Amino acid sequence: MPSSPVGRETDRVDGRLKVTGAAEYSGDYRATDLAHAHLVTSTIARGTITRIETTAARAAPGVLRVYAAPESRLNLYPITGPLAGFVENYVPLKDTEVRFHGQAIAMVVAETPEQARDAAALVTVTYDTRPPRTSLADEPHEPAGPTLSGTPSSLEVLAPGVESIDAALAASDVVVKAEFHQHIQHHVAMEPHAILAVWNGDRVTIHAGAQVPAAFALGMSQRLGVLPQNVQLNTKYVGGAFGARVILWSDTPLPAAAARELGRPVRLVLTREQMFTLTGHRPQLTQTVRLGASRDGVLNAVSHQSVSERPTTVTFPMTPAHNTTDALYRTPNLRVHAELAVLDIPGSRAMRGPNEAPGSFALETAMDELAVATGIDPVELRLRNNATVHPVSGLPWSSKHLEECYRVGARRFGWSARSATPRARIDGQWLYGTGMATGIYPAHRRPASVRVRLLDDGTAVVSTGISDFGTGGATMVAVSGADALGIPLDRVTPEIGDSLLPQGAPAVGSSATHATVPQVVNAARDVIDELKRVAVTDDGSPWHGASADDLRYERGILHGLGRSMTFGRLLRAIGSPGITATAESPGAADPEYVHHSFGAHFCEVRVNRFTGETRVTRFTTVADVGRVINAKAARSQLVGGVIFGIGHALLEENHLELDTGRLANSTLADYLVPVNADVPDIDVVMLDRPDPILTGPLGDGGEDVGTRSLGARGLGEIGTVGSAAAIGNAVYNATGIRVRDVPITLDKLIEHL
Repeated sequence: MPSSPVGRETDRVDGRLKVTGAAEYSGDYRATDLAHAHLVTSTIARGTITRIETTAARAAPGVLRVYAAPESRLNLYPITGPLAGFVENYVPLKDTEVRFHGQAIAMVVAETPEQARDAAALVTVTYDTRPPRTSLADEPHEPAGPTLSGTPSSLEVLAPGVESIDAALAASDVVVKAEFHQHIQHHVAMEPHAILAVWNGDRVTIHAGAQVPAAFALGMSQRLGVLPQNVQLNTKYVGGAFGARVILWSDTPLPAAAARELGRPVRLVLTREQMFTLTGHRPQLTQTVRLGASRDGVLNAVSHQSVSERPTTVTFPMTPAHNTTDALYRTPNLRVHAELAVLDIPGSRAMRGPNEAPGSFALETAMDELAVATGIDPVELRLRNNATVHPVSGLPWSSKHLEECYRVGARRFGWSARSATPRARIDGQWLYGTGMATGIYPAHRRPASVRVRLLDDGTAVVSTGISDFGTGGATMVAVSGADALGIPLDRVTPEIGDSLLPQGAPAVGSSATHATVPQVVNAARDVIDELKRVAVTDDGSPWHGASADDLRYERGILHGLGRSMTFGRLLRAIGSPGITATAESPGAADPEYVHHSFGAHFCEVRVNRFTGETRVTRFTTVADVGRVINAKAARSQLVGGVIFGIGHALLEENHLELDTGRLANSTLADYLVPVNADVPDIDVVMLDRPDPILTGPLGDGGEDVGTRSLGARGLGEIGTVGSAAAIGNAVYNATGIRVRDVPITLDKLIEHL
């Protein structure tokens, strides 16, 4: 009999298709009579278009149309209501206003991509230019407002009798104050953003990458002015996202509108440079953290203030203390406050570990500075301040094993051999140091719907409209379906990546797994109940006339009254090709608990004492992420998160030219991301402790599918949160130099070495 695939090292169900090139991404789909589009983007950051000269472009070989602002004839519409925050706040190519450097202002459609690109280069533009607002320091600040989850971005909790956070800090034995800055960072997914639109009458099929397929399709219907049921999104294979494919960017409706006007399919593939300005970025940010503690390291006061950007077109409301400083450590006095500055720059958006990654860099660096100031080991300091309940709400955690993460990680890494004295270990030209930090990430329950269909050939199809952008979502659906139905994995087909499927959980906020798996379990329970019902009501069944209570389902087989039969054989006997059940959840988690994942990072670096070159040499991460569904994919996700942290700490920044608003290094030759030479072997441990509250009651398998839940939590982002701080803390231990502005580049080290 088959054993459950849950928790095993399972190969991706789509792995062979991907490595052989058979998987079709958005730019790979073919269509009859396909035309190709190329965008023209603005060369100023703020102003008005006074003239766009397109005559030469229209006369170029192969050109079919040139659509230019403001008379583009594309018939696009504004989006209002709940989806207004899901798009940029202007209609592309609809007016002459330039809002940021790199904005799409015209589009050429031609017979070939090369012809469209060459003709786009012939378009000339005249502007009435105004000085752009580009400086966080110089522009007025405004309160950030509520976070995306609706909680306050600013709050203050004071112990009885304490007048202010400043008074609490002044009364502390030891005070640490540190200011941090990070530049703009980018998602830089492997697959360029691409859109193919094919119309059939008043219906359009769109091939594009999307993290929230249902919202993407609905947004496109509003932009195009067509009924929602007339838009189908195909997003089965996506080559990376990390937050860049959450919203409907301004480029997305353009090829669909052009395809409608031309009467033939149109594909648009952004250039790499265009992706840097048109598909979002992690906001630039300044943070100030103040910690007050007793001499033995117990926190008395914590203050975390920040100023981030608010682009005029669309913004991610950066609140870096949310889910980090307001959730991680126990303190009687806490104040967090976030502000934004309105800037004329490309739109910002969530990027893997959106608030938590930059927030944890500031908090966990400051905690390391507190460890130095008090002479307490960094692990011990965190253990002394571990929050056994949520520090603000006082609610219990649904599941928390952070102390075990610290202890397991310290043992595996060899933390006890560490010297707290900077520059204590020198090997030739290299200074070695070690550092650690904590990771935390919320576990939100999102709405999800799953359909399970049992087929007469003995297989099952599990369908849900989630997106898998390399995270292993399709395999997660198959594994949880095989477990819930008790059948081998190769007899389960996952069906994902289509907006016409049951609405899948958004692939955002590390939430797709723990939103989807319970509904797979519930749909499996319901389809088994339906199997029993047809078994006793269909006159072709050997159990016709019996009671469903007399039947027992186990591992794909119905048993009862001295008979046994696989569900496939039963369906063939009654002449049914298959039976179906659908389960859905509105997404709310138990409000009596707080739901998070946790982790501990341990890092060793070496820094060249002559050049300042920094290399990560060892890394250990221990994660408390609930039940692990697929150990291979889970480990890969955590390793990828740590690699994001390496980029955050050491490499990634896009320089914003304050006078022009231009992002200066918007190519992969100039915007540096970690490559193989930057990444050591990363030791990953998953505690595999099921969360009994987040996803419902737990059972031990067997036939009672209805009482089971796997207790899984998402883990795509917990590896990113805190890993950059662990690297920065290790750099300090190696050199004695504290760098609070990321990335930590050699120029920030060499003058002090």
